[in-house]
Amino acid sequence: MHLCALNLASLPADIHTPIYDRRRHAPGVVHLGLGAFHRAHQAMVFDQLLSAGDTRWGIHGVGMTRPDLVNALRAQDGLYAVRVADGQGVSWHVPGALWRMHVAATERNDVVQAIAAASTRWVTLTVTEKGYTPALAQLLLDGLRLRQQAGLPGLTIASCDNLQGNGHKLQALVKAATRAQDAELLRWLDAHCAFPCSMVDRIVPAATTDVLAAASQALGLRDDAALSTEGFWEWVIEDRLADPADAALLQSAGVRVTPDVHSYEEAKLRMLNGSHSAMALMGAVTGRPFIASCIGEPPVRSFVHRLMSREVAPHLARSDWADYRDALIARFGNPYLKHSVHQIATDSSQKIPQRWPPSVLGQIAQGASFEHHALAAAVFLRYTLGVDEQGQAYALNDPQADSLMAMGAAQRTEPEACVRALLAREDLWGNALSGHAAWAARVTHWHQQVMQHGVDASLQQLLQLEA
Repeated sequence: MHLCALNLASLPADIHTPIYDRRRHAPGVVHLGLGAFHRAHQAMVFDQLLSAGDTRWGIHGVGMTRPDLVNALRAQDGLYAVRVADGQGVSWHVPGALWRMHVAATERNDVVQAIAAASTRWVTLTVTEKGYTPALAQLLLDGLRLRQQAGLPGLTIASCDNLQGNGHKLQALVKAATRAQDAELLRWLDAHCAFPCSMVDRIVPAATTDVLAAASQALGLRDDAALSTEGFWEWVIEDRLADPADAALLQSAGVRVTPDVHSYEEAKLRMLNGSHSAMALMGAVTGRPFIASCIGEPPVRSFVHRLMSREVAPHLARSDWADYRDALIARFGNPYLKHSVHQIATDSSQKIPQRWPPSVLGQIAQGASFEHHALAAAVFLRYTLGVDEQGQAYALNDPQADSLMAMGAAQRTEPEACVRALLAREDLWGNALSGHAAWAARVTHWHQQVMQHGVDASLQQLLQLEA
């Protein structure tokens, strides 16, 4: 028997379940990008607000392309279990905030109508870095145009993706989709809609059969959409909301509302995401399957600690970076989070430009070492071979997979040419770094070490070099 609304009351008493009526009210939030992250993060925040009696935070969830996930959630009335596990223990939650579901690729008009619905107050997005396309902008714009024509209030439209200045980028994307005759719509957007920048942080691995089995045991019911996450979560959002009263409500649920999102955003991108990418690539090449199995190796742990402390933190405005670093290392080692290195390495060509070059350029400007980032870049090139050090093949799940693999194919026979080709790519490194001689020399050195001696031996050499 599947988890669904009819059997919600039969769940064990120690499972947190929704205490509000999920049928009487229309959703107030349209969420684009109905993946695991949203369901274990924002959806649980909105579940808190609903549990406190504010019925305006139900979610109309939109899967951008995947009907399989939407169909599974529909079969369960939008219900799913989340295992929250860390050093303090394990608890199970069944958030009830997901009320309606559609797929943008096949049910576009339903999504447009949801954005235009009178009950809608917010649109949130987790569509990943590569999802910020003209098609996304047009989808939003079509719904917003209907709102403006109907005389409805504007919306808070909050990007929750790992993009610096994500609110500004989303607003610019939407405005770029307008036409010459949309002058009135543009004035309405500026006057009534808010595009706050926001930073979200919670480690949410892709669901595994182990998690589904654990959910079945905890619930006594089958759950095809169960997730696992950590106890830690953070949501920092710019104090720029269509309804300013929402700030106090969000804060009551643990969200940080501030005019300064940038310092938190930078720290997350460069410390958490930057070290995540480095570990994921190392894990893929060495055959270690999970982040926890990477950070559990003392040389990897030392590398990550030093990467963050020596090459990232000097260029951050977040004052509590040392505490944040230590919390990150503890989180990476959470044994409950089977966070696949290949999942994190997905779309590396879209992620690395946000995560590594700013720190490298900061080090160059200060005349300081960037050896840890140079080794990470060398491992990224080694990763493009598509085979680990044990000879096991893996796929590159990346929009640039073909060009990356073509670029890296000859690195066993022509390594220096491959390094030059990698570092010439401004889409990865930007203008200033792509032609920097000292950076190129150190990436070349570490690539040679990785190819000749392997990742682990190269890590040991780096740790001894910069003890």
